[in-house]
Amino acid sequence: MTERESGLRAALGGLTTRGRSFLAAGIAAAVCAYVLGQPDLLRVGLLLAVLPLVCVTVLYRTRYRVAGSRRLSPSRVSAMSEARVHLRVDNVSRLPTGLLMLQDRVPYVLGPRPRFILDRVEPGGHREVSYRVRSDLRGRYPLGPLQLRLTDPFGMCELTRSFSAYDTLTVVPRVEPLPPVKLKGDSSGYGESRTRALALAGDDDVIPRGYRHGDDLRRVHWRSTAKYGELMVRREEQPHRARCTVLLDTRALAYFGAGPDSAFEWAVSGAASVAAHMLERGYSVRLLTDTGSTVPGPEGFGGTDTSDTAGAMLDTLAVVDHSDGAGLSRALDVLRAGSEGLLVAFFGDLDEEQAAMAARMRQRAGAAVAFVLDSAAWGALDEDGAGRPAVPPAGGGDADGTEDGSARAVRMLHEAGWTVLPVAAGDALAELWQRADRYRSREEAGTR
Repeated sequence: MTERESGLRAALGGLTTRGRSFLAAGIAAAVCAYVLGQPDLLRVGLLLAVLPLVCVTVLYRTRYRVAGSRRLSPSRVSAMSEARVHLRVDNVSRLPTGLLMLQDRVPYVLGPRPRFILDRVEPGGHREVSYRVRSDLRGRYPLGPLQLRLTDPFGMCELTRSFSAYDTLTVVPRVEPLPPVKLKGDSSGYGESRTRALALAGDDDVIPRGYRHGDDLRRVHWRSTAKYGELMVRREEQPHRARCTVLLDTRALAYFGAGPDSAFEWAVSGAASVAAHMLERGYSVRLLTDTGSTVPGPEGFGGTDTSDTAGAMLDTLAVVDHSDGAGLSRALDVLRAGSEGLLVAFFGDLDEEQAAMAARMRQRAGAAVAFVLDSAAWGALDEDGAGRPAVPPAGGGDADGTEDGSARAVRMLHEAGWTVLPVAAGDALAELWQRADRYRSREEAGTR
């Protein structure tokens, strides 16, 4: 059986109850006319039988002359925000279409399946409709295929055509605007003022630095090399932007609960917010997870195109999931490979071993801020629904003098030089961000 014959058989299967009734009545009238010898009844029977067959033929040819398309606006949207999907149907045939029913397949998390009834479309004409989608959960969601159901004007036949094109809606974590604070304690050679000074340096203001693996030998400053006895390169030709590493702990055993209000989703949204904020401030940012994977690259930081870097990080965070790892050793290995400027970490539950490992990360950073999401504190809610922290901000114990695992981890990070902020349900990242600046200022004032 050829493809065309199978298509016609499928079209005949699209006959409605009315069409089947007309066809059966026509065949019965033709048989009765033959038996009774009534030519007028034969003509009526032929008319009844031919009408649904003509509708099937016309509709079968028409459905392949109707084009459908989809457009997302925008294609990347934050969680709990809406996107609009625009559908367009074009009639490229010389005949008008009948009644059309348009249906698009969407995942259930985006809302109900949209359906539209379109009146006849004139030859060469088109119709446009749109619907909104919204998701509280981040992720990548396929839209499609678009299905079109055609009906002839007499209601004799209904045929469905599915288009093969798919589109993908990317729902990224919510990005919370953060206040422009100045986190104290950045290591020498990092920061906005340092970046501006390097950008303004000229031939007479060369401040050489030591040669690093991968530096172009054409940038070697021979006068300084002879003076210091080691290879030195011109710093102004390779300006060093202020760096920031955002570390996200994704270990499955470090978080409890699921859903848009879970601790893990708060950490993912916090990592996205900090990364976007530091990129806006001109920092060179990279995203690091406990698995050792980095964005935008295996070794480098974000380049000068902050929009591309932010997009890559948000796309990664849109689909990031719990890891099966039990420790932070891989992330520590990545941080050991180079000197960091500002390190901002989002940790889940930390036992004593992992807290000690996180404490060693502080050695490679000029300043370090840790947001610790304790599962017990995250699950502890007051009667009014607000979260209450289970540990003090700078570490410490309970009222009876005992120290639980979370308090011990906070204390160890604080003693290692981290600025530690325990996070409970209901805490706003912007307030914690300002609090981190105040804590750091007091810590530096106490050391002077």
